[in-house]
Amino acid sequence: MRILIVDDDAAIRRLYKEELEEEGYEVFLAQNGEEALRIFGEVKPDIVTLDIRMPGEDGIEILRKMKEFNSKLPVIMCTAYDHKDDFKVWASDAYIVKSSNLNELKENIRKCLKPKNSR
Repeated sequence: MRILIVDDDAAIRRLYKEELEEEGYEVFLAQNGEEALRIFGEVKPDIVTLDIRMPGEDGIEILRKMKEFNSKLPVIMCTAYDHKDDFKVWASDAYIVKSSNLNELKENIRKCLKPKNSR
């Protein structure tokens, strides 16, 4: 399974990559929206984790563009800020607050990648 990690924080990208590769995923990294959309088109990931606050286009705008291209693509919004009440994040499949403990992220990835009929 291919995961695209989109975050402007290099330490977060590195942490997610190491942890998720240990879980057996093929991980691709993007540091901004422009790079994310390019990689998204090239590798066709099975799931995306997407930071909300980034320089340039924010994660909500990137979410919209990715869903326009593939409405069934699972996207997990990852942020250090509380955006749960922002209706624009509701198009995502999951929403988590960043933490050094990636158990919640890993569990959400597993849930999002399960076939719909076995959820």
